[in-house]
Amino acid sequence: MQKQDSTNVLGGVLEHCSRDPLTGFFRDGACNTCPEDQGSHTVCAVMTAEFLAYSKYVGNDLSTPRPEFDFAGLKPGDSWCLCASRFLQAFDEGCAPMVHLQATHQRALDIVPLRVLQTQRAEDKN
Repeated sequence: MQKQDSTNVLGGVLEHCSRDPLTGFFRDGACNTCPEDQGSHTVCAVMTAEFLAYSKYVGNDLSTPRPEFDFAGLKPGDSWCLCASRFLQAFDEGCAPMVHLQATHQRALDIVPLRVLQTQRAEDKN
């Protein structure tokens, strides 16, 4: 699997999303992607209790620990590379998490308009 160009939605260098918990399609801490990433795990989102409950309700439980996958479960405040379509779905339902634009891969724009991402912009991580 070859990573695509690591450019963020603002046209800059893609920043890391989270190393604790370790996130990303490649589990490298960044929302890098490739053609094999069918879910487009490209949106660096900051988890909220509301979003985690919503995600569980629609069938993607991100909060329950799964030790067999070395996954401790996410909690509010954790950053995670979220599927772009799930982010857009949550946005349409009024419960989208905030996003770090500098850590959101440009491929997210294939699914989520930049103006939508900008409305959910989190403060810079640095």
